[in-house]
Amino acid sequence: MQAVDLLAVLASGQPVSGARLAESAGLTRAAIWKQIEALRARGLPIESRGSAGYRLPWPVELLEAERIRAAMDRPSRERLGALEVHWELDSTSSELQRRGPTPPDLSVVFAETQTAGRGRRGRTWLSPPGLNLYMSCLKRFDGGLAGLSGLSLAVGVIVLRALAAAGVSGAGLKWPNDVLTPQGKLAGILVELSGEYQGPCAAVIGIGLNLRLTDALREQAGQPVADVTGLCGGQPPSRNRMAAALVQALVDGLQQFEQHGFAAFVDDYATHDLLRDVPLTLSGAQGDLVGIGAGVDARGALQVRLADGGTRAVDSADVTVRRA
Repeated sequence: MQAVDLLAVLASGQPVSGARLAESAGLTRAAIWKQIEALRARGLPIESRGSAGYRLPWPVELLEAERIRAAMDRPSRERLGALEVHWELDSTSSELQRRGPTPPDLSVVFAETQTAGRGRRGRTWLSPPGLNLYMSCLKRFDGGLAGLSGLSLAVGVIVLRALAAAGVSGAGLKWPNDVLTPQGKLAGILVELSGEYQGPCAAVIGIGLNLRLTDALREQAGQPVADVTGLCGGQPPSRNRMAAALVQALVDGLQQFEQHGFAAFVDDYATHDLLRDVPLTLSGAQGDLVGIGAGVDARGALQVRLADGGTRAVDSADVTVRRA
């Protein structure tokens, strides 16, 4: 019995005895226990219920590519490239990058768990199996890297559109690419570009969205974090439905970006901008900058209003932005 098979048996949230698991898998109970411990080490809160066996504190819905496709509208489904669901990858973005020019445009890869999920500035992204969404999308552009300014901000708007489509509200955007709630970080976005400055190029867009976090995962995160379950009063949308909303929003939104650039997202971004009119401290290689958030410009650069009345545009993602 593989880890994914064991999780599938436990997915209902009902207790399953170790003896039943061992019998169905053709393994010893000790071997089953080792697999249970391995899933726990990855962040799954599997409970032991004595003679009743093992159970999850809530049902888990495993991702299925066909269910995700079926939940999308027909035009978006027809534009979508490949759609894959893997049990384990080092990183969904790394997987797409390894494929080189092979995948069709707007191909999407999901993983139930990642061993080396990554965020901005080399940070790791915790990826326990079966709880959240970890995905990457490949989008090709003909106009060159020069035309992709503001793409990561547009993807933030796209994530909020997906949440709204699934009936989830209460999140906003922190420049350059974080989706936050008052409780903490809900989603992270990492856009990695390759290609020519004025010719064909590609973006691999990685998104991690917290659907359900345990107390232990919150402690491991090292920063305030939030999940969709909390925004929905304990009743989140199904993982496949949320995945479908995210893929459809990406297919539609990236086509919009390809045609109109960040200009098509400026108004929506302003509506959800959590840094506007907020005292900020920006730290980077050039030292600290203190001012008041003044929105973003047409290129997606953060505008900071200084004490002398002037405005500074910050367009390097290699800075840390904090509320002053």
